[in-house]
Amino acid sequence: MDIPDVALPPAAPGRTGGEQRELRKPHEMIVMVPRSARVTLTARRIYTVLLQVSQARLGAMPSMPLADFLFEAPLAAVLRTTGSDGTDRTAAKRYLGEMRSLEVDWESTAPGDGVKWRGFSMLSEVALEVRRGETWVSWSFPPSIMSALREPARWARIDLDVLARLSTYAAIALYEICVRYRDNPGGVTSRKPVSWWTDALSNMPGGDRREWRKFKNERIKEAVAEINQETDLEIELIEHRQGRVVDEVQFAVRRRPRSGTPTNAPQPVDANLVMRAETLGIREIKLDGLIKEFGDAAVRAKLDMLERRAANTSLRAVDNAYSYLRSLLRQGVASDAPEPGEAEPVVASSASGVSSAPPPAATAMPTISKGDDAAAGERIRAMRREVEALDSAVRQHWVELALQSLASRGLLTAVISRRAAQGDVMHGLLGSVVVQTYATATYGADWNAAPVLSQAA
Repeated sequence: MDIPDVALPPAAPGRTGGEQRELRKPHEMIVMVPRSARVTLTARRIYTVLLQVSQARLGAMPSMPLADFLFEAPLAAVLRTTGSDGTDRTAAKRYLGEMRSLEVDWESTAPGDGVKWRGFSMLSEVALEVRRGETWVSWSFPPSIMSALREPARWARIDLDVLARLSTYAAIALYEICVRYRDNPGGVTSRKPVSWWTDALSNMPGGDRREWRKFKNERIKEAVAEINQETDLEIELIEHRQGRVVDEVQFAVRRRPRSGTPTNAPQPVDANLVMRAETLGIREIKLDGLIKEFGDAAVRAKLDMLERRAANTSLRAVDNAYSYLRSLLRQGVASDAPEPGEAEPVVASSASGVSSAPPPAATAMPTISKGDDAAAGERIRAMRREVEALDSAVRQHWVELALQSLASRGLLTAVISRRAAQGDVMHGLLGSVVVQTYATATYGADWNAAPVLSQAA
């Protein structure tokens, strides 16, 4: 018996998506059936990353952007988020161009829902441009997809790291269907006709329309084996017969603990992390070097610290964001240490090779406990929620002040200006400065001061 969908609680407000490579894929977008042309494995992977990046951006915006809003990301970062090494950029450009004209039907897996959107183009608009020697992709979605992405009523959690390890189109399509049922008490997917499954798991328009026995042997068995080996799911094909003919199919789905990522598995990156660094003026090629040397988690943590440091108008401007970030990573600043700017890292001068120590006042700073650091983080999140709840005209006042502050400190880049013009004002460095400006003016300069527990020696 089919189990009805259960509405999940809404995601936490203001989530940037940079914390994990996960897509909350709306149920009405689980099944994608090509109608006008073949969808390749690479194209589906790229499209999933575009959805995840867009959802992260939408989650950081206080309201739905205007219809002409364009999402953007470095093409190489998008490819590497899929698990690619970035060598197939030429093919990726072709796929992106095709997505604008390629039509698909979107279906929910819920019983009786049927087709949700028929004949939708995968993308409304897509453009490629070269910025400082790097190819960037900009894109937009049809309005219905935008609304579903920003506020999905029901969704499946799609782990992009897992998708990067699945090597066939059928495996990815089947995984996305089955993952929606991994916490379902019934433990089985909806029961559907065999023609439905061939459409849902095929990358060709109208499905392969092959005999079920052949489709099962050529596509399904391999997909099931790969999902069972590479993911946290264990699935099993269940066939229902009408006489001697298989007419309907469903899958048993069980969650199982993974023993760990295989050593030979690709290590994808997070395109959102690349965009955050680029906002601070750190090029992707330099960030990639830091990720390879120190790991994704460490770079992410120190980038958070750098964003807060750059937003602090009471401290001198960071002249070289890349050098500052590298110094934080090399010094191995502990998680319970003061925020950047309270105890400045020693940054080597690229011109002379001579290290410049911070002024004496910056070295004798209080040591803050982990509890105080957590409390400070909660105050920042509370201020962000206050700003997001402001009337748009009132919030724009603080945005303008933040832009003026960035300009006066030489930190207002073309990327920040463009995103501000599009209404994307609560993400990255600009969002941090908006929060800092609002909180300081409203609650005073010590709004986020943590109790001093001990003085550094």
